[in-house]
Amino acid sequence: MALQWGSWAALAAGAVLCAVGWYGVSGERFAERQIPYLASCTIPGAALIVAGAVLLSRGDQGLAAARVEELYGLLVAADGDDAGASAGPEPALAEPGAAGPYLAVPGGTLYHRPGCPLVDGKPGAVPVADPAEAGGEERALTPCPVCEPGPGGAAAPEA
Repeated sequence: MALQWGSWAALAAGAVLCAVGWYGVSGERFAERQIPYLASCTIPGAALIVAGAVLLSRGDQGLAAARVEELYGLLVAADGDDAGASAGPEPALAEPGAAGPYLAVPGGTLYHRPGCPLVDGKPGAVPVADPAEAGGEERALTPCPVCEPGPGGAAAPEA
């Protein structure tokens, strides 16, 4: 509320300064004698009018910021509740020598370890026996930069 009163005061002071400057300029015949009125009254008055208008138009930003913070808190709480309820504990990435085949998404360019967050929970992820040949004749699959599957080792479990 104080910001609103301050903005109205700046607008009023700017209008008064502009009026005084205009009155002073109108009484002088030569431009050289008008410059002090422009510099001391009209230009600062115009600046106060602009500042008051900006403050008046942006005065309710504190309320908007509080609303955004509240919505962000609700969003974070909802994401945390959904992830914890549906998936249970977060699965850890598989170790380099983990048993099980590599995984790939059809049409994708990467192969992943089991448990990689990029393919975890995707229904289209399929096991890949040999990543060098799985991409088709024109291209081979490249290792995922997130889970960094090493060469060899994870394609078949040790017996």
